[in-house]
Amino acid sequence: MSKNRFLFVSGAIVAALAAGGCVSKGEYEKLQAERDGLDQRVKELESQRSGLESQQTALRSEVVTLEKQRATLEAQNRQNQAQYDSLARNLNNEVQKGQVQLRQYKDMLTVEVAEQIFFDSGRANLSESGKAVLKKVGEALKGYEDKIVRVVGHTDNVPIGKSMQSQYASNWELSSARATAVVRFLESAGVPPDRLAASGRAEFSPVASNDDPEGRKRNRRIEITLIDKNLAQELQTSPK
Repeated sequence: MSKNRFLFVSGAIVAALAAGGCVSKGEYEKLQAERDGLDQRVKELESQRSGLESQQTALRSEVVTLEKQRATLEAQNRQNQAQYDSLARNLNNEVQKGQVQLRQYKDMLTVEVAEQIFFDSGRANLSESGKAVLKKVGEALKGYEDKIVRVVGHTDNVPIGKSMQSQYASNWELSSARATAVVRFLESAGVPPDRLAASGRAEFSPVASNDDPEGRKRNRRIEITLIDKNLAQELQTSPK
């Protein structure tokens, strides 16, 4: 409508001039001002249209980016599920016996193994049954180059016996030694050492009460967690 009005006003001015100046100066200036106003409005609308086109282009670009992110997340989810399924198949017997538990949270997968599968009480030397389980775990883990394998040792709150205190001053040392033993075995099974990390939490991350034998048994465990490399780096560099 503004364009038509603009043409009308312009035509009126031309017609007035053609009529030999029959329009007064005031009327002419009024028509001229109206035309100038319409001209300004047309420019504003053109500017708005240009801005909307720019927004549309930006939105299209954002949609493409979001689609790529969605595809990446779906691929990661499929990979995570494949990891879980592979470990579940390899460790099916141990899972059925309640000796091993698998947990998946977002892009992290954790294998939790009862202490008695890996170690004798108060010891940090891997048992033969522990080596058999770890061999299966190692086969499943070494193919995932984008993951860090974090091994954490946990104990109950029972103090180290006096006969073992010369070797392990406290549960800190025992839990750390056990985690290190697992890491060394995984390395020998083919998991690259730069993807391995070991730490001990002693009795300070319990999953059950230490007030009864069953609870203490659950707390004595080894956790093997697969963590995305980028996430692991963020955790290391984030402010404490």
